[in-house]
Amino acid sequence: QVQLVESGGGLVQAGGSLRLSCVASETLFERDDLAWYRQAPGKQRELVASISRSFSTEYVDSVKGRFTISRDNAKDTVHLQMNMLKPEDTAAYFCFLKEPQGRFGDLEYWGQGTQVTVSS
Repeated sequence: QVQLVESGGGLVQAGGSLRLSCVASETLFERDDLAWYRQAPGKQRELVASISRSFSTEYVDSVKGRFTISRDNAKDTVHLQMNMLKPEDTAAYFCFLKEPQGRFGDLEYWGQGTQVTVSS
């Protein structure tokens, strides 16, 4: 069973930075597609950034130029560097992993979430 353990959340002032990390276990990490989602109170969970097994990245418009997603296949870790944080970035952030199963489709896994709070 794949496990995802997140770290790096916390309280920061507007304009500050945080780096989220997510370590995966029990998976062939280099084959997986990865992403970070977030969910603010009363709102739907949204995709923040993704990185494919080929290192292709995508971002939601609201974080472009401020957030950077990266992966370290040697350490089975995906990071989300968040700079120039805004109060509207406040949310629980979730690591997501999609594990290919060939013709049997994909399996999806979620981390437990880490809270990011940005004060104004």
